[in-house]
Amino acid sequence: MQTYQQKKRHWQVKDIIFLAIIAAFFGLIYQGSSYLYYALAATFLKPYANDLMLGIWLMAGPLAAILLKRPGAAFLGEFLAATTEMLLFSSWGAANLITGAIQGAASELGFASQKYQNWGKKALFFSVLWSTVLTFIWDYFQSGYQAYSGTMLLTLFFLRFLSLGFFDGILIYQIAKLLQKAQVLER
Repeated sequence: MQTYQQKKRHWQVKDIIFLAIIAAFFGLIYQGSSYLYYALAATFLKPYANDLMLGIWLMAGPLAAILLKRPGAAFLGEFLAATTEMLLFSSWGAANLITGAIQGAASELGFASQKYQNWGKKALFFSVLWSTVLTFIWDYFQSGYQAYSGTMLLTLFFLRFLSLGFFDGILIYQIAKLLQKAQVLER
């Protein structure tokens, strides 16, 4: 006989539906925020635009993880949101799938590093930390960051960490608190 805790770890139909809603919602947010990225990139902030915006583009994974409390939720939430963004004719096209997989895996590592026992601030911090490091490594090679000076690299890393910390740490935690208070998942 399974205990309540064992049953809770299995995916249920309502979890999959909620994950799809998160992915669709954030896919729209990601696509819409690309216009803000282009506006920033048209100014003197161009070198910083990606790192300033990245926190917005990684919100689906952490929210899915702390609301659904399931292993794999961060990866699936982020990857499916990136897929939705691609299907909305994102200017990045199929590259969204690669980026979404990397971002989702990075976010998932934060929760995995807590052995899926902690779904609060500590796990969000590690999700932000892993996401900052792994996506920065990806951009170092993919986006030509190796051409930047050491000072510029530190600045970009710091801005990325701040962006992820605000959007994927503080903001996601507050959104989750509001949704839990409204008992959205209990209905």
